[in-house]
Amino acid sequence: MMLEPIGLITVLIGIACLLTTMEAAVVGLGIAAVFGAACALFVGGANVQPGHLFLGFVVIAAVSRRREASTAIRALNPDEPGFWLACLAIYGIASAFFVPRLLAGVTEIVPLGASIYEDSGTTVPLTPVSSNLTQSVYLIANLVSFVVIVAVASTQKGFEAVLKGVLAYCMANLAFALIDLVTFYSGTQELLGFMRNAQYVMHTEDQVAGMKRIAGAFPEASAFARSTLGVFGLTGTLFLCGRSPLLTGTLAALAAVSLVFSTSSTGLAGGPVMLLVLYATAILRAQRPGGRTSAVVTIAAPAVVIAASIGVMLEPTLSQIIQDYFNLVLLDKSASDSGIERSAWNAISFQNFLDTQGIGVGLGTARASSFAVALLATVGVPGALFYGAFLTSALFMRPGIPGSFPTDVRLAARNGCIGLLLGDMLVSPVIDQGLFFYMLAALAAARPKEEARVARPMPLGIAAWRRLA
Repeated sequence: MMLEPIGLITVLIGIACLLTTMEAAVVGLGIAAVFGAACALFVGGANVQPGHLFLGFVVIAAVSRRREASTAIRALNPDEPGFWLACLAIYGIASAFFVPRLLAGVTEIVPLGASIYEDSGTTVPLTPVSSNLTQSVYLIANLVSFVVIVAVASTQKGFEAVLKGVLAYCMANLAFALIDLVTFYSGTQELLGFMRNAQYVMHTEDQVAGMKRIAGAFPEASAFARSTLGVFGLTGTLFLCGRSPLLTGTLAALAAVSLVFSTSSTGLAGGPVMLLVLYATAILRAQRPGGRTSAVVTIAAPAVVIAASIGVMLEPTLSQIIQDYFNLVLLDKSASDSGIERSAWNAISFQNFLDTQGIGVGLGTARASSFAVALLATVGVPGALFYGAFLTSALFMRPGIPGSFPTDVRLAARNGCIGLLLGDMLVSPVIDQGLFFYMLAALAAARPKEEARVARPMPLGIAAWRRLA
C-alpha cells in the first residue's frame, strides 16, 4: 500500500471537511470525483482514485449524524431505488466470484485489466481475472455513494449541498479541460503528472489533424467527452428552468464547446442527442410555472438552427471545413484501428452473453466497448433487470410540484444521468459509471422533507456564485 501525494492532499482535505460542514464534504466529493486519471492510493496493483478515497470521509460525516444514518438505511427498502442497486451489487459480486470458476472455459473472453488480447490479438478461455475484485469494489462504492447522497439530500439544506457538489464537479471538469490545453500548447504537461499517475494507459497527449484531444482530468478524450455530456445535461436543464441562468448557462455553453472541440466521437455523436433531450425538456418546461427561459428557447432554437444552417451552406469553405472535421472525428472512426478493435470487443462480449445462456461471465471479467453490451456480457439478464429497475425508479418515479426548486433540480439531475448513460453506451468497457453518475442519480431520487411548494431561486450559498447569478 502506497499513498501518493494527491492521496495525501485528499486525506488532509477530507479531515478538514469532517471538522467543518457536510456541505463542504459533499462539494469536496464532487471535485475529487473529477480526477479520473489519478491514483490516490495504490493497493497492490489496484488504483484507488481520489473520489473513492474521499467518499470514506463523506460516509463518516453522514453516519455520525443520526438522521442521515437512518435515512441511508431506509434508502435500501424494497420500495426505494437503492434496493435494486443493492440487488445488482449482490448479484454482481456473487457472479464475479462464482461464474468464472463454475463456467471456466465455456467461452472465449477479452479479459478486462489485461493486455493479452491487445498484445496477441487473440482471446483467452473464461477464467477469473484481477478485475473481478476491483470492479466489485467499485460497485460497492457506487452503492454506498448513492445511499449516502440520498440521505444527505433528505433535508432541504442537504439537497442544496448536493447540488453544489455536482456543480463543483461541472466547474472542475471544464477547468481541467482548459488547463489540459494550456499545459499542452505551452509544453508544461509535466505539471499535471501528479494527477495522471494511475496505472492506466494514458492518451493525454494524442492529437487529431494537429488538434489536441481534450482529456482534462481523465485518461483519454472519450472519457472526458462522456463526463462533459453529463455536465451539459445538468447545467443546460438548470438554465432552461431559470435557475441561476448566468452561471448555469455559461457552464452549459462551455460544455457544448468542449464537446465539439474534444475531437472525440463520443462528444460529437452524443452532443446532438443531448441537444434534442434539452429541447424536449424546454418544450415541456415552457408549459409550467416559471418557464419563461424554456419558452424563449423553444421559439428561438429552430430559428437559430435554420439561420446557422443557411450561413454554412452559403459559405462553401466553412461548410467543407465542418464536413472534413466530422468525417475525420466521427464517420471515419469506425474504419480506424481503434474502431475495429472496439467493434470486436462488443462482438466477442455479446457472444459471451449467448454462450453463458444469459447468465453472463461475471462482473469485471470481460471487456466491451458499450455499457449495454458490458451489462449483458458480465451480469447477464438478472443484472440487466436489476439495473433497469434501479434506473427507472431513481430517475423517473419521483414526481414533484411543477416549477418547484426540488423538481427542477431532479429534472436536471435526470438529464445529467441521461448524458452520462449516453456516453457509456458509446464507449464504456465496464458497468462502473462512476461517482458523478450516482451523485446525480441520488439527487434525482431524493425527496427533501422540507420540499418547497412554490418555485424559488437556486440558493448556491457561496457569495461568489450568487454574484455570478
